[in-house]
Formats: sequence, structure tokens, C-alpha cells
Amino acid sequence: MTPDGRTRAPAHVLILGGTTEGRTLAAALDGRPGLRVTSSLAGRVAQPRLPVGQVRIGGFGGPDGLAAWLRAEAVDAVVDATHPFAAGMSHNAALAAAATGVPLLVLRRPGFAPVPGDRWHPVPSLAAAAALLPGLGRRVFLSSGRQGIAAFAHLDGLHFLARSVDPPEPPLPPSLEVLLDRGPFTLDGERALLREHRIDVVVTKDSGGAATAPKLTAARELGLPVVVVERPPVPEGVPVAADVPGAARWLDQLG
Repeated sequence: MTPDGRTRAPAHVLILGGTTEGRTLAAALDGRPGLRVTSSLAGRVAQPRLPVGQVRIGGFGGPDGLAAWLRAEAVDAVVDATHPFAAGMSHNAALAAAATGVPLLVLRRPGFAPVPGDRWHPVPSLAAAAALLPGLGRRVFLSSGRQGIAAFAHLDGLHFLARSVDPPEPPLPPSLEVLLDRGPFTLDGERALLREHRIDVVVTKDSGGAATAPKLTAARELGLPVVVVERPPVPEGVPVAADVPGAARWLDQLG
């Protein structure tokens, strides 16, 4: 109750989600007394895995639109649990949080880490990955998301195997085979995929997480080079939690 006897509105947490971590955090917070949780999904996947609780789908209209939504919905805290490569959304969240004074946390799983035997080629962008590919192989397993396939559309001397949840849109490489699938993926399955398609080079983003890590193990076992696109930095000055328990502790500390 408030001092004047009215019922106090529940604290409102906005989770910018679409990831396993976002869904796990929503489930961990579900049912907490006095807490209202909204998960926001970008809507880029036709049939997304929905978290428990209240869900909104679609963009906010940039940082100003997000700031307006935070004010209108009386949001008390924001957890950016978007994909590590959703740099635009993370940037907008930081600007909106600064404009409104709403506390912001980035929930970002650790990136992949090379181990002995890996033949990794780190690059800063998909364009840099495309420039490097012709010197590494001719049959490419492109595991970098459907929205990044366009960066390889000009490469007509290579054959690409791409895996994504939904079909990619043009422009596309001239020689492209698409597998529609959703992780998590098993090590046995990744071994079989690389062998069956005679893959000689792998391209991936440093997204981290266990769901897609088996392809890196399979590539290491087969001695394949892996082009790893480095993840963008977290917005400056924004605190980061590496896992869901860390994010929950941060929310608890806000009181």
C-alpha cells in the first residue's frame, strides 16, 4: 500500500528478449509477488519461442519510441537480453534508459573460446568474412543467421550451405542450399552435416551459448578452418550480467 492507502502498482521489468536467456529470466521472475514482467520480441522470426508471461512483439520506433513506451508503461528496470549481435537494439536501449533514468542491464552470455586444435580466423564483420573465404575453402557452412547471408551474395565461386529458422531473402549467393532448422544441435548431428555436405570451411558469429557450440567441436575434429565474426561491444557504461542468476541479483539489488 502507498502512504495514502492506495494499492501500490507492481514493479515493472521489461525484458528485451528473443534469446534463451531472455526466456529463462522471464520464467525465473514469473510469479514473483509485486512484480510485472513484459518480454519484448523483435518479430523477425515467423514462429518465435514465446516466454512465459506478458509478451509484446515488434519494434518501438527507435530510442525515442522506446523511451516513450518506458514512460507510458511505468517501467522500473530494463534487461537487454537480446542476441549478442543485436547492436542496434542495444544502442537504442542505452539511449532510452539514459533519457528516462530507467536502470538498464545487459544480459549477455559469454562468447565462444578457442581451444587447442581450433583453426579460427577472427574477423570484425560479415564483409570481412566474405573477403577471407575464397582463400580458405570452396564449400562453406554458413551458420551466421539468415539476415547475414546477403553479405556473401557476390561470391559466385563458392557453394554455400546455410542454416536458419526461416527462409532467407535476396540477395543470395548463386550457389546456395538452405536448411530450415532450429537449435539446439547435437555433436553427432553436426559431424554428420559437415561430412554429408563435404564442408571445408565454416562461418559463424561469436554468439556464444551451448545450443550452437557443437559445430565448433565438429569443425575442430575434422580440422576445418572456422571464420569467427567478433561480436559488437556492449554500450559503454552499461552493467553486464553473464547469466540469468546474475541478472536476477541485479534486479533484487534495485530494491
